[in-house]
Amino acid sequence: MDSARADRLAARHQLHTHGWIARQAEAFRHLPPPAAAVWLGDGADDPGCEAHPLAGAGWTLHPIGHSPQGRVDARWLDAGDAEQRAELWAGLPAPGAAADAADGDAAPFAWAHRALCRQGLRLRIGGTPGAERGPTETVWLQLRHQPRSAVEAPLLVIEVLAGVHCVLVETHDRQAMACCRQPVVQNLQAHIVLGAGATLQHLRIAAPGAADCIAHHLHARLGRGARYAQALLASGSRYHLQRSVVDLQAEGAVARSAALLLAADSTLEHQVRLLHGAAQTTSAIEDLALASGSAHAVVNAHTRIAPGAAQADVRQRLVGIPTGGQPKLVLRPHLEIHHDQVQAAHGATWGALSDEALFYARQRGLDERSARSLIVQGMAGALLQRCFDDEPLLQALHTDRLLREAVARHLAPGPDAGHG
Repeated sequence: MDSARADRLAARHQLHTHGWIARQAEAFRHLPPPAAAVWLGDGADDPGCEAHPLAGAGWTLHPIGHSPQGRVDARWLDAGDAEQRAELWAGLPAPGAAADAADGDAAPFAWAHRALCRQGLRLRIGGTPGAERGPTETVWLQLRHQPRSAVEAPLLVIEVLAGVHCVLVETHDRQAMACCRQPVVQNLQAHIVLGAGATLQHLRIAAPGAADCIAHHLHARLGRGARYAQALLASGSRYHLQRSVVDLQAEGAVARSAALLLAADSTLEHQVRLLHGAAQTTSAIEDLALASGSAHAVVNAHTRIAPGAAQADVRQRLVGIPTGGQPKLVLRPHLEIHHDQVQAAHGATWGALSDEALFYARQRGLDERSARSLIVQGMAGALLQRCFDDEPLLQALHTDRLLREAVARHLAPGPDAGHG
């Protein structure tokens, strides 16, 4: 038996031995995921979502406008080949082996991924190790993914070398696809490593089809003085989970997470776990969740400050707004503090848009839906500004247009709103 097949069978054995995610699992108790068989494709017929690579199936790399490009070494690897599989998983932690023991709640997703994964992409961003390069080397990169099959487990590994500044737009937009209109089950695992002093400004867009089951798991490790900022724009589906675990284990590391979540007659959960393990680390989590109809939206924010993380500075701010119907919104900010010399604050607010703000917007001659859209766009734009703290970058990425279109789809009446 070849080692790749043995690895897949071992992963299935782990799932069989330890079971799927328990309903009482703390991280998933508000929105339990579908059973393991769904993510493994057991008993499911593939309705033929295979597409020719030139049609954009799988991972594809693209430039961003006319921005200057730095060096990107990309390797598309076949997980069915033993040597390529070993290269694909080289240096990655085993499922459930994160510094935070609570991350074990999600380990079954990682085992299911190893059992099914067929291909992956590894990116090394920046100059070659030891090569001379300028201190302000910047790489602009757009990464798009389209599904290759009805049940899939893509893998993405990104290494940003020390001192490199990277701007990355990662897009998963099933609503804009001209192919593969069948429902998709996708269990994505992404691993990001930032070298000392590296910076990654990461815009992620996840717009699944209404009938899709989606689970995206992102794990990031930050080196000394590294800075990671992730802005997420996500819409709901039959089941949609976005989970990020960011490990700040080196002094001076900074992480920011901001998300605009749009759920209309759909489900959407955003889980963020930030792990402070070193002194003078900084983090912020800010989510704005809009839900309408029969939607079920959950935000789980958990920041852990370890005993050695002196002078850590952490913030959490979660906002939930029902925009119609009778949605269920769950906001869960949580701080776990094991050191006295820290600054920490968290909060959550839930409620309709301000009547006063709507009144003043209507005074500009707008109808109610346009007024609501304008207010929400303003809130979302401010959220992204605080995350990236870079107005020229936001303009280059056309975030105003992205927010305007996403909010308009969410607030639109009729069936199209269900994609929001």
